[in-house]
Parts: sequence; structure tokens; C-alpha cells
Amino acid sequence: MAVLVGKQAPAFSASAVVNGGEIVENFSLEQYKGKKYVILYFYPADFTFVCPTEIIAFQDKMKEFEERNVEVVGVSVDSEFSHWKWLQTEPKDGGIKGVKYPLVADNSKTISENYDVLAGEYDYNDEGQIVFNGTPMAYRGLFLIDKEGVVRHQVVNDMPLGRSVDEAIRIVDALQFFEENGEVCPAGWHKGEKGLVATQAGIAEYLGSN
Repeated sequence: MAVLVGKQAPAFSASAVVNGGEIVENFSLEQYKGKKYVILYFYPADFTFVCPTEIIAFQDKMKEFEERNVEVVGVSVDSEFSHWKWLQTEPKDGGIKGVKYPLVADNSKTISENYDVLAGEYDYNDEGQIVFNGTPMAYRGLFLIDKEGVVRHQVVNDMPLGRSVDEAIRIVDALQFFEENGEVCPAGWHKGEKGLVATQAGIAEYLGSN
């Protein structure tokens, strides 16, 4: 598994569905550089079971992300047409209608490969034919990308394990707190709590007050 933290987020340009029903070509993260933070997350497939709970959970928290100047972007290996159809389907029927943030179509699986979340790889069999070993879908990867396009946090779950949207918000808060105050965030830190100065004296003071 590649560690992308501290590196520029891999660039891509792909079709996406935005605003719950508009298909756009050449969607990329470059439009946010210098302006917004990005939560980029991958999910295995449309019309599945755990995935809609995550996708809708992100939408339910969009106000909190917007207050923090964060754009949320989802990615799977499905086509833009599959995304569009799922977005037109009511939640009671297994759909995700009402989701407004971008869903990117990684048809070629290259975005998933570049972020190293693809659950398998292409290879050649004994007859020289190209085959895919593993599952041709993405693990549940999540990346926090800062306004300079640098990955500051990543986490990858196996497919059966849904993520915590609240934890994603907490990590955004921690990064922004550090950027604004120059203090680091101890274990379990939440917005509104004290940080600590990254020195022996600072650690001693923090531990002594808790």
C-alpha cells in the first residue's frame, strides 16, 4: 500500500456526475487547488449495500464540510451513466437520490490504481492474456488533500467496513487547527479542545493539565 501522505495527490481527469444529475467531462481536482480542501474517497461499486450508507452520510454532513471549506468527492470504478442512474433512484429503493457532491467515474481503474486502493491488479496468464487478479473494485480509501494539493491524511478500509464521516470531519478540524495555531493535536483531539506545543515542555504542560 502506497503512502501518499506528504505528497501531491495524483492528478486525474475523468467524467463525473455533479449536482445530483449533471454529467461533466474532464472533472479534476485542479479546480480546487489554492481554494479548498478536498475529502476524496473511494467506494467499491454503485447499487451495493454499505456504499449508499456512506455516500448519504457524507451528504447529510455537507453543511459541516462547507463550513470548513471542504469539497467532498466520491469515486468508484462504475461509469458516469451508472452513477447518474443511481442518483435518480430513491433511497427507499436502494438509491442515493439527493446526493449533490461529485461522483467520479473511474472506468479505466487508473485513478484507483494511482491512489493504490484497487483491490487487485492486472497480470498475464500462461497464455499471455491479460487477466485481473483480485476484485476489480476499489477499497474504501479516503484522502484529505489540503489547499496546495498535498495529501495530509489517508485511511483505507476493506470493503465490508464502513467509514466514520465524523472522523473525517475531526481530521479536517485537526489539520486546520494546526495550520491556524501551529500547535499539534494529541490523541482523541476534537475541535474546541487545547492543542499542545511540540516540545518536551509543551507535552509536560499538556499532560499535567489533563
